[in-house]
Amino acid sequence: MMKLRLLLLVASLVVVYSEGSEEDGPTLPPAALTTAASPTEAKSRFAMLDDVRLLANGLLQLGQSLREFVHKTKSQINDIFQKLNIFDRSFYQLSVVTSEIKEEEEELKKTTSYLKANNEEIRNLSLEINSKINNILQERTQLQSKVGHLEEKLQGLSQSMVPPEQISEISTLKEVIEAQEKTITNLLNAVKEQHDQLDNQKLKIKNLEEKLNNDNFQDTMEKSMDSDPSSPDMFEYLAGNSTDLPADCSELYGKGEVNSGIYVIKPNHSEPFNVYCEMTSDGGMTVIQRRVDGSVDFDQPWEKYEKGFGNFERDYWLGLQKFYSVSQQGSHILRVDLEDWRDGKHWAEYQFSLDGPSTHYTIRLSQSSGDLADALTNVTGVQFSTKDIDHQRNCPRHSTGGWWFDSCVETNLNGRYIWLRAKGRSMRRKGIHWKPSTGPSLSLKTTKISVRPAPPGPDSL
Repeated sequence: MMKLRLLLLVASLVVVYSEGSEEDGPTLPPAALTTAASPTEAKSRFAMLDDVRLLANGLLQLGQSLREFVHKTKSQINDIFQKLNIFDRSFYQLSVVTSEIKEEEEELKKTTSYLKANNEEIRNLSLEINSKINNILQERTQLQSKVGHLEEKLQGLSQSMVPPEQISEISTLKEVIEAQEKTITNLLNAVKEQHDQLDNQKLKIKNLEEKLNNDNFQDTMEKSMDSDPSSPDMFEYLAGNSTDLPADCSELYGKGEVNSGIYVIKPNHSEPFNVYCEMTSDGGMTVIQRRVDGSVDFDQPWEKYEKGFGNFERDYWLGLQKFYSVSQQGSHILRVDLEDWRDGKHWAEYQFSLDGPSTHYTIRLSQSSGDLADALTNVTGVQFSTKDIDHQRNCPRHSTGGWWFDSCVETNLNGRYIWLRAKGRSMRRKGIHWKPSTGPSLSLKTTKISVRPAPPGPDSL
């Protein structure tokens, strides 16, 4: 830059000198005032002036080129700084993600340590119970030996003509001993059952530790379904087109049915199908979804969520097609019943409407009553998504199960069933939780979604 400034200064001085020479004429040295220059010397001086002008023009062009080069270099430096800023932001985001992974890893280590401690405690209890069982067996052997000796004495007494009063007392004593032996036998059976339960619990904890060591982020203990592969699918549509079937569970209740259980209904424009009806003092409720023990895997594809899956007696999802058929029979109320891991029970009711398969079962809700903080009205106008058909920014991949995902960390009642309270944001996001817009989220033990016709009044959604 300093060299560039010097070159520009020289060029400007040369231009000023050349302009002054053209206006005033060449300035002669003092000696020329007294002696006139010869024609040859004057011509030589004009030739030198032309060379200076050429040099000045060259310097001006060089300065202009250098200025353009400086501007271009500044632009390139600015581009480099912008790219460095982008790299800094990306590195910061990567650091945040790394911190979250480390946090979840620490939580996983704590959970593993806790499970190992429980496993050791159960092992100690098992050894103690085995010791007590051995002591009881020894006492039983001694008692049997005493009973044998007593029977021998009774036989001897009977042979020596014992009086009837003593024989009666001996019989009573024998009955007492037999009753005591039965009591000991029952106690041994109870201890054995407890021992088996402890062994079963120990096996479950061992399986859970293996899942944690495989980095599965799931301390669940899913129970296998007791289903027969040859039995019919309860979620298939039924054959026949009887017009005597009720349209929903509320109609069954109106006909005098008061027992909850599995029934066959036939909504308008639908084939008959099975549902679970819950009969309450308020009427019949058609149960759409239920989670009670984690016996069913809810991380299913779109086809399963549309058809329905699970076990009507435990965990199940009725199916989007059937849900849509029931909701098309006038205005309906959607009720949500939840229970957290502190045995706190909550509920909420919504006026709702459900669109058909052409819109991917878009839902619209407005809250009407309940003691739950609202966490569903924000999904109004949202389409249903699963892991294979995702309409909401990869949320089913970050979460689990199918749901009307508004954002990837909000409410999901079809998430993974997690035994005990979920720890860590990643596990909570994959599990069953209820997250209102304000306030803490609930990690849930049981859930139930049911619908019933809305009472007469203003039009619902």
